[in-house]
Amino acid sequence: MTSDKGPSVSEYLESQPTERKKTLSAVRKAIRDHLPDGYVERVGANGMILYEVPLSRYPITYNKQPLQYVGLAPRKNYYALYLSAPYASPGLLEWFTDAYRRSGRKLDMGKSCVRFKSLEDLPLDVIGACVGRVSVDDFVAMYEEGRKGTKRP
Repeated sequence: MTSDKGPSVSEYLESQPTERKKTLSAVRKAIRDHLPDGYVERVGANGMILYEVPLSRYPITYNKQPLQYVGLAPRKNYYALYLSAPYASPGLLEWFTDAYRRSGRKLDMGKSCVRFKSLEDLPLDVIGACVGRVSVDDFVAMYEEGRKGTKRP
């Protein structure tokens, strides 16, 4: 599940301050525990932990980069969890926002970015369930559907 480019995710986490490492590790575990087969994990050049469709599986992307399914990154005053599937699927977005609100936690979400300040702000069970809902094949189909009518791949 891990790519061999750049530092490993374990090395990246070890380089983080204690509280940041604890938070990132817990969210990573929730993602990995539910991640469907076929996605790969790596650290991106921007210091984000990425879960992607490898180019060996789907090479025709608009930017020649792997399709990003999930991204996790520390920011200056919060953490960001990027969930591409709810952004691409109105039904999944509706399920996700409803499940998040039922958890009793306040959802702070942009188009595909869930922002949270601490681990207590994030319902890990909802995150895991969301991550586990979309296979690689289904995610590629979502991507292809979204690209229809464009001139780029």
